[in-house]
Amino acid sequence: MLLAGLLAVVIAQAPQDWEAKEKTYLRNIRQLTQDFVRAGEGYFSPDGRSIIFQAEEKTTGNPFYQIFTLDIATGRLRRVSPGIGKTTCPFFHPDGKKVIFASSHLDQDAKAKYKPEYDARDEERKQGIRRRYRWDFDPSMDIFESAPDGTMLKRLTDSPGYDAEGSYSPDGKQIVFCSARTGKDNLELFIMNADGTGARQLTKAPNCYNGGPFFSPDGKCVIFRSDRKAKDQLQLYVINTDGTGERALTDDTAWVQWGPYWYPDNRHIIYAAADHSTGGRPNYDLYWMDVESGAKERITHAPGADVLPVFSPDAKQLMWTSNRDGRQPSQLWIADFTKPAKP
Repeated sequence: MLLAGLLAVVIAQAPQDWEAKEKTYLRNIRQLTQDFVRAGEGYFSPDGRSIIFQAEEKTTGNPFYQIFTLDIATGRLRRVSPGIGKTTCPFFHPDGKKVIFASSHLDQDAKAKYKPEYDARDEERKQGIRRRYRWDFDPSMDIFESAPDGTMLKRLTDSPGYDAEGSYSPDGKQIVFCSARTGKDNLELFIMNADGTGARQLTKAPNCYNGGPFFSPDGKCVIFRSDRKAKDQLQLYVINTDGTGERALTDDTAWVQWGPYWYPDNRHIIYAAADHSTGGRPNYDLYWMDVESGAKERITHAPGADVLPVFSPDAKQLMWTSNRDGRQPSQLWIADFTKPAKP
């Protein structure tokens, strides 16, 4: 999910300072999306030539995200989702022939939720405030499969409550996802077959949120985020796909740490983190971590928030969601990536 409300920060460094620091690991930084009110949470196609992401359109009267694909070389843009209600968390199948995403377009009250959202935004503008962001875990969210052009739409989940945040296993045979099927306050991880059958519970940490899961490149474990230590204070965890061996990768509730994504070597991840103990709006930046040793390295230093990072299939590029200068709406950015030399 895109935590767009977190993308505002206190400018603490001179531009030349942070730009110089980012050149250590990032080169040729450039903005990928621009024709949207806001955009983010993008993922590469298996061949690395296109991306799938969520964005708010400018002229449709729908204030919520829809799903799009973008050909990186040509700039060709296509909407994948039906255009009604809310969507989130798209992901390509490893064969590139289909995608998944979560959507509430079957909700009979989907359009009735547009006006309250616009009204809330108008009130915020009048008062000069920004609401504290909270993902609403819409119970009408279900996971859908389609072709990359949006055709052949098929519903994969149909349980009561929220089903979203899905991603495929490396072999394309399974999907790991977040679900409230055991109770609205129990947001647990499940693994199901790629056709939506055979769902089994992976995590067992009730009365909290477990989400944002991704299979490791070798398919043996899943990395995810959870606020089980303190509400909304997300930390990173890893668990074997059979439910064993769960362990925390971070354990500092002064910081919110989320959006982890695997590097192809099965040992390193990249994620977003910010110190919430200092007051004001925290500045989210991207960090590199060795999951075996716990060693970390900061990757971004921009005055705006940098979140939801992903690697291209060949790991030569990094894509993430950012408002870079802290003033503009969030969009997708991409850069050439140099792996840290440290363990």
